[in-house]
Amino acid sequence: MTNHVVLNIQDHAKLKVNSQYSANLGDNISNTLTFPTEFAAVQREYPILFSKNPETGQFQSVVLFGLKSDENLFLNNGTWQANYIPSVITKGPFAIGFEQKNDTDDKYQQTPIVYIDLNNPKVNDTEGDSIFTQGENSAYLNKVSQALITIHDGNQVSQPMFDAFNEHDLIEPISLDIELNNGEKISIGGNYTINGEKLAKLSGNALEKLNNAGFLSLAFFVSSSLNNVQNLVDKKNQQLDLAK
Repeated sequence: MTNHVVLNIQDHAKLKVNSQYSANLGDNISNTLTFPTEFAAVQREYPILFSKNPETGQFQSVVLFGLKSDENLFLNNGTWQANYIPSVITKGPFAIGFEQKNDTDDKYQQTPIVYIDLNNPKVNDTEGDSIFTQGENSAYLNKVSQALITIHDGNQVSQPMFDAFNEHDLIEPISLDIELNNGEKISIGGNYTINGEKLAKLSGNALEKLNNAGFLSLAFFVSSSLNNVQNLVDKKNQQLDLAK
């Protein structure tokens, strides 16, 4: 059970966050949310898919780390083996929120607030990265803050992006059917991607509209990221070979 509280130096000056990645610390997950603000980096190493939020039915973007439930093929002896780690992972036990405050003109302003989950297994008093150093935000907390901004800004972009993709009928269901070297067959369904053929056949006006809105490159990032499914298959086959 989570226990999110507002982060502050008075109460949390000595807290640390374990910077290792392992199954024991909750990192053995096969996928997580990703956001348009990080597609350019994510698509270089991971497959990006779309799924439907089970509560709202709206599309959301997800990044794959494994081929089975509770499998993260990027974990290796306490480290994450990739050049880019998605923001939802980088933020660790932190979350961003907003509160309304009156300014001098008696208008409301949204002020960002950082929360920390004190029940997260990575939070402790002795081991890992300090959250505060010498009375100021640590380099680690600054990195977390940037990840939180990426998530917040990405949330603002996501729905307009999906609206644009739907307007041009670019989203299609996808099923990943995989056969490993040991003969095991895996099927990953229930997801969606960009229809590459429809994207290539868009009219000049449609391409210009998508490009001006900043969504054309995102569509290409999603489409090209599917090449990384083979990277996951290769990692899984290597894992199976080592287990022999």
